[in-house]
Amino acid sequence: MNLDEILKDAEREFAATGSLPILDQVKARYLGKSGAITAQMKSLGALPVEERKAAGARINQVKDQVEALLRERRDAIQAAELERQLAAESLDVTLPGRGDAVASLHPVTRTLARIEALFSSIGFEVADGPEIETDFYNFTALNIPENHPARAMHDTFYLEGGNLLRTHTSPVQVRYMQNVMKLAGQSQEFHGPTGGGALPPIRIIAPGRVYRCDSDVTHTPMFHQVEGLWVDESISFADLKGILADFMARFFERDNLPVRFRPSFFPFTEPSAEMDIGCVICEGAGCRVCSHTGWLEVLGCGMVHPNVFGHVGIDAERYQGFAFGLGVERLAMLRYGVDDLRLFFENDVRFLKQFA
Repeated sequence: MNLDEILKDAEREFAATGSLPILDQVKARYLGKSGAITAQMKSLGALPVEERKAAGARINQVKDQVEALLRERRDAIQAAELERQLAAESLDVTLPGRGDAVASLHPVTRTLARIEALFSSIGFEVADGPEIETDFYNFTALNIPENHPARAMHDTFYLEGGNLLRTHTSPVQVRYMQNVMKLAGQSQEFHGPTGGGALPPIRIIAPGRVYRCDSDVTHTPMFHQVEGLWVDESISFADLKGILADFMARFFERDNLPVRFRPSFFPFTEPSAEMDIGCVICEGAGCRVCSHTGWLEVLGCGMVHPNVFGHVGIDAERYQGFAFGLGVERLAMLRYGVDDLRLFFENDVRFLKQFA
């Protein structure tokens, strides 16, 4: 073949090729071991010596031109394939965004924050303590000695070495009173529990996680409590009733929320009571939530037992105090109309997004 014809044929075939695999096949017809240009190179030996140099130069020139055409066509095919890929996987950035997910606080966290805010507004301080407690702080200091029947109500998780996961936040109250006594004992105005100085008023709430071996629609192995304590020289049961009645009315936003106190028993308070409120679901008419009584039990309370004061060195003849404890999940269930406590801890987004 004439070299000019080879160049024309290569140019025509390269231009007609639309994919890289076929282009490689066309390339082999010209530049392969049996290709047209390779055959021209092999035929140089048959030429007279004086013609070989010029013929070889011409063959190399055509070869370079064919290789240039090949590169040009390969680049064009690759660019076309990239264009098709980009078109197929295109993202229209002019479309409106889907928006970020709306985050919110967990309903238990919201309830805790509401409780803390309401008590802080009337002068209560928020106190904290360890979740892993000793037997003394969790039981003995709260007038629940070893083998006391009340310990059966506080079945919990025990750890090696005698410690345990606290069953209530009452140990925080004991620790706080101990610290106050320690600081007061160093003050020039205070000279011991029976001295002439006055003990600073103690007014705290202790929110936090607690643990018991329970699991059903109204109990979980881990839950949250808020316990309160007010100690001073002239604290009475009337103060206790007034504080709690006002708190419940403000928490549920009911101006005339009925309340009642029923006698009960707690080892760390005497006298003790259970507090009920008028059912916030049926307004006292009677429903499944209140067992058709019109009342809902919300917390336990009472006047601090003298034995508890004795464990921390406070003079029970001079000082009185009241304490109460409420379940945060219990109040959250009533406030938000939730009928299964376990929903708070299952992390079902369909449930949680209702509070967003």
